[in-house]
Amino acid sequence: MAELKRDIGLVGLTFISVGGIIGSGWLFGPLLAVQHAGPAAVLSWVIGAVAMFILAITFAEISAMLPIPGGIARVPQFSHGNIVAMTMGWTAWIGYNTTAPIEVEAMLSYLAPYARWLHAPSGDLTAPGQAVALAFMVFFVLINMLGVKFFARVNTMITSAKVAIPILLSVALILSRFNAENFTQPEGFAPYGLKGIMAAVSTGGVIFSFIGFRHVVDMAGEVRNPKFDIPAALVLSIIMCAAIYLGLQIAFIGSLDPQMLVQGWAKLSFAGEGPLDGVIMSVGILWFISILNVGSVIGPFGNALVATGSNARIAMALSQNGFLPARIQHLSAFGVPIWALVLNFVIGTLFLLTIPFETVIALNGAAIVLSFAVGPIAVVCLRSLLPDRPRSIRVPAVGFVGMLAFAIATLIVYWSGWDTVWRLGITLLIGLLLLLVRFRGRLEQMDLKQALWLAPYLAGLGLISFLGQFGDGALHLIPFGWDILLCTLLSSTIFWIAVRSALPPEKFQRYIAEEEVLDPSKPVIGL
Repeated sequence: MAELKRDIGLVGLTFISVGGIIGSGWLFGPLLAVQHAGPAAVLSWVIGAVAMFILAITFAEISAMLPIPGGIARVPQFSHGNIVAMTMGWTAWIGYNTTAPIEVEAMLSYLAPYARWLHAPSGDLTAPGQAVALAFMVFFVLINMLGVKFFARVNTMITSAKVAIPILLSVALILSRFNAENFTQPEGFAPYGLKGIMAAVSTGGVIFSFIGFRHVVDMAGEVRNPKFDIPAALVLSIIMCAAIYLGLQIAFIGSLDPQMLVQGWAKLSFAGEGPLDGVIMSVGILWFISILNVGSVIGPFGNALVATGSNARIAMALSQNGFLPARIQHLSAFGVPIWALVLNFVIGTLFLLTIPFETVIALNGAAIVLSFAVGPIAVVCLRSLLPDRPRSIRVPAVGFVGMLAFAIATLIVYWSGWDTVWRLGITLLIGLLLLLVRFRGRLEQMDLKQALWLAPYLAGLGLISFLGQFGDGALHLIPFGWDILLCTLLSSTIFWIAVRSALPPEKFQRYIAEEEVLDPSKPVIGL
């Protein structure tokens, strides 16, 4: 029998996480953050990193203890059963299936000045452009098909370049021109106060710049030493990426010509060009433009490669949960879920060819953000359901940290905006219909009682989003600050209800017995 191969070491796993975190967002993040917060954007990056670290450590305890492929979809099966596992797995699966098409289109948009035949005057891909896009998506699948060890090596090389470019740019900008007075002039260090700092965290893209750490959770079943490598990779990747983002933000602020700031930080703009291109040209290091263009292509390429591999593990987990056909669990001679890769490629192709790009982007955000809620709840539940399982990392004050992490996950969903949240609702309804079809005649297996907390949680979050401050179509009836408080109160209440709604011990034992691996030192056996 073919089996998943535990060939990913600490370096490879760390670079998988870093590759997921450092995407094309670094090209625009420094400008968006200062427009909201001014020089205090540096504090926004620190806050965002700390918030994501709190969320990540809940996943670290679980994945180091239960290194299961596609953990986002599989772990909720053990804590709350089928419906909750479907909800988290389905949203993550749909979101990742849109990632490769989005990143490929981003790559081709950066290549447009050098290959104008890729796009029509309307901006849509031409037929040859679509063919090139599909060729890239096939390439991502082929790299993943050659085994996780080969994939990790390729990703490490790509991610090294992705990391090196923003670091080199930060150094080059600081050495070329650094105006320390930009941090206090023209409006002071924090011209828009705490509201501006938190707005940069939310709508300024700071918090969303860190969400790629989750690939570690999805690839956990193929980690060589999960007890150490998983928590270490999560911690190292967040610290590394926070340092990169913070360094680039400081360099960006310091390298600005003071004349650019005469109208204030909120009106800072670079007409007709990207913010980093504009700063590079202003400083005079024109030779770096070519390097930046390379980074603009490598970033999306790396993200699509990692998402393709990670999503295959989620599809495999959904199959183990009974949501997708059992065939999806089949592994190739390289120990790769080959039919999961094929299925995801087909769905990604449909997204690329049939759905408008703007809708795919919105669906991507809508479908991924909710699945973060599973870690903080499951880590508390598993302390009771699996108390004797050795844990290489134990979250201190797990109840409080879990509640705080769940609040952070809830705020991430809320900050994504009403235009994202309503699409999330439609995505969930489609998934629920498919679940009813899949489990027709077996409704007693759906674990409805353990999933009842989802209804008030999703309804309450949707209502706050509709009445709140973020996204197109929101009514803006709840003032900023009060919306954060309401989300926190909602999440705190639902958190404890969800913890008390965990599976009964006898059902948990039955589900966990079906999992083929409980000992991280043993290989994962495929079907």
